[in-house]
Amino acid sequence: MTQTAAPAPRPPLTPAGPAPGSEFSPLLREVRGQGLLEHRTGWYVRTITLNLLALAAVLTGVALLGESWWALLLAPPLAVLSARTAFVGHDAGHSQITADRRLARLIGLVHGNLLLGMGYAWWNEKHNRHHANPNHTEKDPDVAADVLVFTGHQAVTRTGFRAWLTRHQAGLFLPLTLLEGIALKVYGFQDLRNHPWRVRLVEGGLLAAHVTGYTALLLALLPPWQALAFAAVHQGLFGLHLGLAFAPNHKGMEMPDPEGPRWGHLRRQVLTSRNIRGGPVTDWLLGGLNYQIEHHLFPSMPRPHLRLAQPMVRAHCARLGVPYTETGAVDSYRQVFAHLHEVGEGLRPAA
Repeated sequence: MTQTAAPAPRPPLTPAGPAPGSEFSPLLREVRGQGLLEHRTGWYVRTITLNLLALAAVLTGVALLGESWWALLLAPPLAVLSARTAFVGHDAGHSQITADRRLARLIGLVHGNLLLGMGYAWWNEKHNRHHANPNHTEKDPDVAADVLVFTGHQAVTRTGFRAWLTRHQAGLFLPLTLLEGIALKVYGFQDLRNHPWRVRLVEGGLLAAHVTGYTALLLALLPPWQALAFAAVHQGLFGLHLGLAFAPNHKGMEMPDPEGPRWGHLRRQVLTSRNIRGGPVTDWLLGGLNYQIEHHLFPSMPRPHLRLAQPMVRAHCARLGVPYTETGAVDSYRQVFAHLHEVGEGLRPAA
């Protein structure tokens, strides 16, 4: 996704301020002048190495515990480390790790397809469309009507079982994320038919290698029923972790009117995104996605630079009068659930 301003001026959301086409350029110059768009190869080498060593340590622990049911206690840390693996694949897809496209793709394939069973090509294409038009119901696949819906217009078309889902989607959100780890694998396999045979061969081969290796490893280390229980806990918590990391970023934020005025790059990214306040632990658990505004404005910015860019972005938005949304983790989830509940309001019977 490009980091330059839109080529043609578009009507601003607020009456005051310069034309949107000129709003982003000064911020881009300031951030670039501070060197925040330069790659942090050493940081990523350390991060990837430590994560791989931690994954190996957990699997070693499972092997040492063997047939003991205590081995299930290692499924939660494995889920957390799997989310770290997904964050590395995410950063590779945005060219945050390296400008070398081949190397970035290799890193993405290893972390996505091989280690997680998640199709790198599928994720990258879908995620880039999301970045181009966040929260746009006709262009952002993340807010397209599916199991969940995100606008009243989407909700009124639901009937039968889907209407029931929409009525209760706020309460069902967390349970549904428990299935996300499996769903990501299914989507990756389904997407193979959309690519040339060479991409199918590489991506499909690595996806198959993950499924085969994951199954064989668990069955080699644990009895069948323990292996099944371990996989269920691991995949469920992995999906839950990803859901908790991604849900607060945009749900319940501004949603552009498909027939209304088009926003410039800065407003399109800032008004639809929400930052999560926190410290180093929050940064680690959420993989830097808690700086969602900065990430959307500068998708190729290395993860450790996002917090450094935040004061510049916040001050620039204040000068323009553009709302900059930042909240605590608990309040962000409250807003997400409130939005999902409100969307389903029209399908619930009157009290």
